[in-house]
Amino acid sequence: MDFEFEEFESPEDIFTVMATMAPPMKSILPINSYKGYIFSMIPLTPASGNSYLMIYTKGKLDGKLLEFDMNLKKFKMVDTAERSDKIYFVVLTPKSNTIADGAIKTLEKITT
Repeated sequence: MDFEFEEFESPEDIFTVMATMAPPMKSILPINSYKGYIFSMIPLTPASGNSYLMIYTKGKLDGKLLEFDMNLKKFKMVDTAERSDKIYFVVLTPKSNTIADGAIKTLEKITT
């Protein structure tokens, strides 16, 4: 697999990127918190699934559902997705993720 990387300063920056790439009316998006990284894996070759863009920052997110205010660039943990003027992120924390493991291994080789 091939990986491309785009690093950001904060989770809010990743949320902004994800919100601008989401299809219209898509208000709940997945985000991963795994092995010290907050990220999203975006397939660059959807047909073959061999090339991915990992947008990431270092850190950890707790919570299952986060409400993101695009105008303020702030997020908070919530119990339900209630507002149509907000974007929501479901925080996924997998026990294992082989694609993410491969990307993290490649990333750490590049940055050391």
